[in-house]
Amino acid sequence: MIIKFAENLRQLRESKGLSQKRLGELVGVNQRTISAWEKGICEPKYEILAKICEIFDETFDDILT
Repeated sequence: MIIKFAENLRQLRESKGLSQKRLGELVGVNQRTISAWEKGICEPKYEILAKICEIFDETFDDILT
């Protein structure tokens, strides 16, 4: 599940023209954290995942699978 989330997050971010830094600002984390998520090193906590879903207008299922 981590790998699919990582791929989806990167694709969504790039499709909206957001940098890792800007997405981090929107959800309250730094650019390195966004990079770690996109590399599949770790995943965000539930509360931050909810913010990400809201920003990209996606459901949890869509962004995680």
